[in-house]
Amino acid sequence: MGKHFLKYPHSSVAMARRLRREMTDAERKLWSLLRSNQLGVKFRRQAPFGPYILDFLCIKAKLDVELDGSQHYTDTGRRRDARRDEYLRSNGLKVLRFSVVEFLQNPDGVLQAIYEHITNSHESR
Repeated sequence: MGKHFLKYPHSSVAMARRLRREMTDAERKLWSLLRSNQLGVKFRRQAPFGPYILDFLCIKAKLDVELDGSQHYTDTGRRRDARRDEYLRSNGLKVLRFSVVEFLQNPDGVLQAIYEHITNSHESR
């Protein structure tokens, strides 16, 4: 993954902007913990990446953090997520998925898992 993002459809920009305006309460809370280099790296929210829009993307750590609502736990949602995760992995990203419930019940634990991944990704370079 170079300096620039993968090409993405122009329509993704408008969708990403809409998703940024309409973030869920859980996404807003996680964004408040990730923004402004609080973990030592920069995150982008609702970032276009190829044909997808990622919840929270850190290019430096090659990390996509996803907060999953109930639609991700249906058979269709699981299949879509598996295809998406494979695409992201094939383009050099690690995907960390957390349920909204998991995050709301244990935000410190989720933040710790993200931080550990960032720390491990820096050590392996």
